[in-house]
Amino acid sequence: MQQKYSFTKTRIRYSETDQMGVVYHGNYAQYFEMGRTEWLRSLGVAYKYMEINGIILPVISLDIKYLKSAYYDEVLTIKTSLKKRPLVKISFDYEITNEHNELICTGNTELAFLDAKTKKPVKCPDALLKLLK
Repeated sequence: MQQKYSFTKTRIRYSETDQMGVVYHGNYAQYFEMGRTEWLRSLGVAYKYMEINGIILPVISLDIKYLKSAYYDEVLTIKTSLKKRPLVKISFDYEITNEHNELICTGNTELAFLDAKTKKPVKCPDALLKLLK
């Protein structure tokens, strides 16, 4: 499988920070979501398309390692990569850097492919697997 990266930029909004002007730790999960949504879009697959076709992707695991604070109005770059070829789960690795290219945090998420009606696990859609070759 070829290594596929996606880069997403976002500017930190005031509402994402605490009283010290530092990004609140819980917001990093949202940044990861932005990254994986754009990763899918870069392949030509919209998450909305999978939902319309009866597939949902709940997060079943989230791991974050905080290395440095990020501050209000900084521009962050979210590097998202596929960890391994998906089967019934899909795993992503993340690196978030600031505008000085300093590593802010790293992380990983694992999501399960579920049938939207039955909520039972299903295999990764063939259309997505074909795009990963």
